[in-house]
Formats: sequence, C-alpha cells, structure tokens
Amino acid sequence: MTALGLVLLSMMGYSQHMQQANLGTARLLSRSDWGARLPKSVEHFQGPAPYVIIHHSYMPAVCYSTPDCMKSMRDMQDFHQLERGWNDIGYSFGIGGDGMIYAGRGFNVIGAHAPKYNDRSVGIVLIGDWRTELPPKQMLDAAKDLIAFGVFKGYIDPAYKLLGHRQVRDTECPGGRLFAEISSWPHFTHINDTEGVSSTKAPVEPHVHPQAATQQTPPKSPPAAPKV
Repeated sequence: MTALGLVLLSMMGYSQHMQQANLGTARLLSRSDWGARLPKSVEHFQGPAPYVIIHHSYMPAVCYSTPDCMKSMRDMQDFHQLERGWNDIGYSFGIGGDGMIYAGRGFNVIGAHAPKYNDRSVGIVLIGDWRTELPPKQMLDAAKDLIAFGVFKGYIDPAYKLLGHRQVRDTECPGGRLFAEISSWPHFTHINDTEGVSSTKAPVEPHVHPQAATQQTPPKSPPAAPKV
C-alpha cells in the first residue's frame, strides 16, 4: 500500500459500520454491501490485536465475481448463525477472489475462528480451498493491505504475530499451499504446542469449527468501543 493510500484511509476513518474504503487496489465492502444480517450480540476486546490469524474457507469454494463472493459471505454467516447458533459470522474479515475485502465482525470484536485467540486476534479468511493451489495475487495483496491498514489505524499491534489457523487448532486450515505462502510474510511466527494449540480435533473446514469458549465469555475488563 502506498503512503498516499494510507493517508487517504486515515482521512476516511473506520467505523464498525464499515463504510466503503480503498485499500490499495482493493475495496473494503461493508456488511450491508454483502447483505449481512445483524449480529445477535457484539462483544468487544481492547486493541490493538497482537495476533493476525489466516484461514481458508475450504467451502465455499473460491469466488471470482463480487456477487458470488457476497453470496459466499452470506452462506458462511447462515451456517454460523443459523446452524451453529453463533452470534455472527466467525471471522473478522473475508477476502474474495475478486480482490475485495468483506467486513465480517470487524476489528476489536471477539470472533469465533480460533480457540484461545478469539479475544485477541484479527481472523482473515481467504474464500476457497487453498490446500494445493495458491490464491490469486489480488487475494494475497488484499490480505496484506488489510493488515497494513489495521496496523496504521491502531487496530493491530505493530509487533503483531502472524499465524495460520493450523498453528492454534488441529486442522489443515489455511491449506498447505496458503500456509507455505504466509510463512514467508513479515511477522509470521512459529509457535510451540504450549502456546495455544488445541488438542480438540476439528474438521478441515474452518468455518464449521466448534465455537470457542471466548465467543460467549465477556471480556475481563469493560468492553471498549473500537477506535475511530
């Protein structure tokens, strides 16, 4: 992301309503853009988040048009809210094959994507199955731009640790090929089993993982409104 792009983002600001913003060549689409239902409840944690955790959706499959990616976001929210009974879609943000960024729970909101990390991380799902194929460049660039934006705006700690979902749960997610890719990104961190990997078995599909305990547990300190 260029310095000018970051300055423009700063001027535009961020809100939990997720107004449209430009992130490099990507656009950040609001929940209303993709037709999200309201969350059942919203629980905040105080930022900046010290972790960024990368996922793949496995299913839905990769989408390349914005209408298809919007439908994928709705499908994941339907599964999480209606079938799993969760508050909302589990992830903080989604990345589509169209190179767009889709607001999920947003920054500083407790997620449902990584046990033991839900109340201290930003969860980013790259829509598709990335076990053997690498996501297209526009997806990878959008993920990097989103992280840079989060750091610049103070939602993500500048010294954040980047993890793949498989490092904190027994799963293939985010897929072998994508995991190999993010292993070369700045801030990628190797962690050992004592730092949070759950022994509970989970299916390959990250968006059908059991709800983590932190999902329904209020933060220890009073919820803080996200920075604007």
